[in-house]
Amino acid sequence: MLEDLDLSSIADERARELVQRLLNVLEDVMADLRTAQAENQRLRDEINRLKGEQGAPAIKPNTPQPPPKHHSSEKERRQPKTWSKDRKTDRIAIDREQVVQIDPTQLPPDAVFKGYEDVVVQDVIFRTDNVLFHKEKFYSPSQHQTYLASLPQGYRGQCGPGIKSLALVFYFGAQMSEPKVAELLRSVGVQISDGQVSNLLIKDQATFHEEKNALYQAGLASSPWQHLDDTSTRVNGQNGYCHIVCNPLYTAYFTMAAKDRLTIIDVLTNHRPRCFLVNEEALGYVEAFGLSAVRRWQVRQLPCGVIMAEATLQALLETHLPGLGPQQRKWILDATAVAAYHAALEFPVVRLLVCDDAPQFTLVTEELALCWVHEGRHYKKLMPYVPYHRVLVETFVERFWTYYGQLLAYREQPMPEEARRLHEEFEVLFSTVTGYQTLDERIAKTRAKKRCLLMVLAHPEIPLHNNPAELGARARVRKRDVSFGPRTREGAKAWDTFMTLAETATKLGVSFYHYIHDRVSGASQMPSLADLIAERAKVLNLGPSWDTS
Repeated sequence: MLEDLDLSSIADERARELVQRLLNVLEDVMADLRTAQAENQRLRDEINRLKGEQGAPAIKPNTPQPPPKHHSSEKERRQPKTWSKDRKTDRIAIDREQVVQIDPTQLPPDAVFKGYEDVVVQDVIFRTDNVLFHKEKFYSPSQHQTYLASLPQGYRGQCGPGIKSLALVFYFGAQMSEPKVAELLRSVGVQISDGQVSNLLIKDQATFHEEKNALYQAGLASSPWQHLDDTSTRVNGQNGYCHIVCNPLYTAYFTMAAKDRLTIIDVLTNHRPRCFLVNEEALGYVEAFGLSAVRRWQVRQLPCGVIMAEATLQALLETHLPGLGPQQRKWILDATAVAAYHAALEFPVVRLLVCDDAPQFTLVTEELALCWVHEGRHYKKLMPYVPYHRVLVETFVERFWTYYGQLLAYREQPMPEEARRLHEEFEVLFSTVTGYQTLDERIAKTRAKKRCLLMVLAHPEIPLHNNPAELGARARVRKRDVSFGPRTREGAKAWDTFMTLAETATKLGVSFYHYIHDRVSGASQMPSLADLIAERAKVLNLGPSWDTS
């Protein structure tokens, strides 16, 4: 009966409204039922485990089943591309040439030499290159001093630059686990312990940490807008978060214990000491947060226009705002930290973030652009029970992605008239009332985000989605699946640094292996990734340098 239901066929308006209300009640009941069933199964499994038994096994059926519900919007928004096979032999560097001869006994007497037919074959050589160095040693009786020759550049300890480079590339570039890296090295004759492999990956990496810092500085300066996202991670078994900042030229990783607004500012300032500033901007923020008028007056009595360290501000709050609650203290710290960040001059300040609608991202930058793909997932997550409601959702989702396509076209040719039309069409689309309560509530929530979702109309240089940051997060998740997580803060720092270098090298078209070997060997013939970012930024023109005054 529900499959054949069509509300438009009900002529009486009151009857139609009554049926729609009943259908919405049915949807609520079915949603609660699905939740209760899932919770009951979870509790049964937990009871069985407490009894020393096992939970319900996940047995796949023998017959083909429809794919599980997923929330990807790839099908709706994917732009088909024309495929063409690329000729790769022209790009292969020839390392050596070899003439292949025919056995003369196999040739007839009248055979005439006609030259050669060239065939390019790719191969690699993976073997040990163990060196016994005879270091010259001299002794000066007059100076009472021994003079000993130094090892060639890049050689230190028991492993040469080749092993060090391969270990780093295998672990961070190819995302192999530490045991597998050690196993592979041993398989070709390298005598190395698990502890040595671990030390090669995380110890004495100051040079690479400095390169990451320079890379991040150049990346922030390359455009006034940045992507930002985070994913969960663990350090020595403790929960934390990996923050990903990127644009088309780089990707940077930061492992932190939290993901609140102060942490976001720490990430954007690359762990510089926290600064706080009481000014009119900060006072406006605390009012928006909901701080009482009395407390705002007390905040106004603090030194204004002066950059303060965190310890200084905390001491002032204890003196001038006694009895301050934790939420009120957080509001004041957030507001003054944001104001100080906006006023900073010693490092590039991000003016616009492309991200999702997580609350910690708000206010950090002057402008905020929300991800349309993330917004579309909310509609994909709707699971109506009534077939008529499923049709309503499918119809609206189709209109949603059609409008998204129009925004993509606007980015290619931005015109004021088209921007006004898209503003008006947004209002029409997201003022739709379908009668399906859950869908209508979702539409209203999207409409409330209009300013951030339509930021592209004012800044057509920014993307409509946050996919680059999500792809960066996916790389961290794959690494986490293989290696679980670092055990020390030093290890977490190494993860952040080398994943930053690996992902950025890929974006810039630089061989991660050649780059790592160039640095480990001490040759330093390749330009730094920071310099490449600065050069590419001039060519790509990722956006105007917004006025910071």
